[in-house]
This record gives sequence, structure tokens and C-alpha cells, in this order.
Amino acid sequence: MNKNDLISAVADSSGLTKSDATKAVEGVFEAISGALKSGDEVRLVGFGTFSVAKRKASTGRNPRTGEPMSIKASSQPKFKAGKGLKDAVN
Repeated sequence: MNKNDLISAVADSSGLTKSDATKAVEGVFEAISGALKSGDEVRLVGFGTFSVAKRKASTGRNPRTGEPMSIKASSQPKFKAGKGLKDAVN
């Protein structure tokens, strides 16, 4: 399922027009992204938790040359599925 499929599914299940469903889906994505950007965690009970993990700076190797190289510290988005989502899949 891609973004357009998701928008169509939201429109069908909620009775919204496709343009309203697009605004709703975009709004959800923006809200989650904004919360993660500010360092907050987004908990959707029964679905899962979006959070940000801090990765430390490290040294790695260039796969082509084998030379050591430094990898900068970064923040990575993370998702942990909730019980309701796990049960729905299994």
C-alpha cells in the first residue's frame, strides 16, 4: 500500500471526499513529524509508538577501499508496534 492507496482507503472507510482524506492523512503525517522533530514521542494506544533514537558518532569502514571513516552522530525515527497492531497481524 502506498500513500495514494492509504488516502483512498481513508476516504472509503470514513465517507470523506478524497481531497478531505488527503488533507487528513497529510495532517497526521505532519503532526507526527513535527512531534518527533521537537523530541517528543507519539503514542497511539493499540497501534504503536513513534520515537526518536539518538545514534552516537562512530567509526566505520568504507566498503570499497576498506579505509576507516567517521560516521556522524544522528537522530533516527523509530516505530514500535503496539499490542493491538501485533494481534491484528498475527
